[in-house]
Amino acid sequence: MYLIKTPSVIQKLFPSFHWKVDTPKETPVLYLTFDDGPIPQITPWIQEQLAAFNAKATFFCVGNNARRYPELMEATLAAGHSVGNHTMHHLDGWKSDNLPYFHDVRHCALQVKSSLFRPPYGRLKPAQAQFLTRHYEVVMWDVLSGDFDPELTAEDCFNNVVRNARSGSIVVFHDSLKAEDTVRAVLPRLLKHYAELGYSFEALTPELLTQRKAELAPQLQTA
Repeated sequence: MYLIKTPSVIQKLFPSFHWKVDTPKETPVLYLTFDDGPIPQITPWIQEQLAAFNAKATFFCVGNNARRYPELMEATLAAGHSVGNHTMHHLDGWKSDNLPYFHDVRHCALQVKSSLFRPPYGRLKPAQAQFLTRHYEVVMWDVLSGDFDPELTAEDCFNNVVRNARSGSIVVFHDSLKAEDTVRAVLPRLLKHYAELGYSFEALTPELLTQRKAELAPQLQTA
């Protein structure tokens, strides 16, 4: 069970996480993110599709994959995309003791040098969240494409995004073998759809999210 659109009430309950980015109405922007890579079977193809639309994205990398394929990490950064930490071994925070989880995140940080962090499955225990938000910009999402779900068709995934994503939305896809077929069917069509609506596609950066956190500071202090 998962939610395609993260309800606003959940976003407001956890304001220290980044769910979306406020953008000026006259310049619509979508923030595409790709989890679990990099892998040679799909990551280069994703980046080719992005390049065709001058699109930048954010890749939340599993440390083991970053270690195995350093050339893909270099190519990702050289293309102007940003990267983030997705733990070394794709750990589920709910099923992990805190100290081993933190060590796994730190191990990944040695491979993926970034202050952006996304927990696999979006799952963190309260103590994990409290600790990690002191050291990272924790990035969740506004819209989940569902590309990992074998029960959904490519059309389902396309509609999940189009019906729910708006300017400033952080949207989740995966550069993984499990999601490969769906991503290959959906991504070019989705890029074309939003480009025709006048959207640009930008990468999340620590600077952008730090600025957002500063703007939200009064809310966080009174929450």
